[in-house]
Amino acid sequence: MQRKAVRRRVLPGIAMLTALAAGAAGLTGCTGGSGGGSTSDSKAGGSSAAPAQPGKYRSLPAPCKAGADSKKLKGMLPAGDSLTPEQRDQMYAGVADASYDGDRHVGCRWSGQSPEETRLLSVGFERVVSYDRTTSSDDDKAKQVYVRRLTDAKLPFPGPTASPTPAAPTPAAPTPAAPSPSVPAAPGAPVSPSASPSAPVELGSRVLEDLGSDAFLEDKLSPAGASAAQSRTVRIVFRTSNVIVTIEYSVQPALPGTIPPSTETQDKARQLAQALAERLSE
Repeated sequence: MQRKAVRRRVLPGIAMLTALAAGAAGLTGCTGGSGGGSTSDSKAGGSSAAPAQPGKYRSLPAPCKAGADSKKLKGMLPAGDSLTPEQRDQMYAGVADASYDGDRHVGCRWSGQSPEETRLLSVGFERVVSYDRTTSSDDDKAKQVYVRRLTDAKLPFPGPTASPTPAAPTPAAPTPAAPSPSVPAAPGAPVSPSASPSAPVELGSRVLEDLGSDAFLEDKLSPAGASAAQSRTVRIVFRTSNVIVTIEYSVQPALPGTIPPSTETQDKARQLAQALAERLSE
């Protein structure tokens, strides 16, 4: 009698385990079927976003030769009369910056000196790469780097978000006075300030609209000193796709009290920047 009771208690437990195993197998089969359908949908490209395309540039040009031909360099850098032809060629050839990755960062530097002034020039190329193209492309990453440099230069980003500086009120036009007879100045009389030559025009730092995809220019004068002339440094940064180019051009006069002209220094730097932009677009 005891053996029959044991069998009756064991058999229902075995039946329950069998039913649970069958149900688990059914769930596994359903899960596998839904997973297979999801895989085929992702392969078809129905729901997953394709990664962003790489940037336009996969390499960088030789920095000492890109756009800086001998004619431009001779116009930007003075060469003393004491230099031999070999020394002149070496000066205009430039000195390449040390780089551990020539496809990401390269640069070149030049210097020229004459009895009147010393001029320094540097050009740098940076190729920006996005390591996660599911969230941003190389171009987007390069624009982020450019905006950081624009912010460091304390210049507003152009666009609807930039708050324009309020313009100063225009003064009313003065009423023309009646003409008075001209009286010749007495000999030795001081000259009126209005008759003196006008001060050199200061163009200042600003965003550039006609260079690459984005560009800005910085123009800075060193502090005035009693025994040293003020040096002027013009820095241009522009972006073309995923490459950012930086140009720095400095002019240091030899005579104290001399201020390098803003217009001429900026023009020379902008001409070189335009040549580099055209070189990249080829």
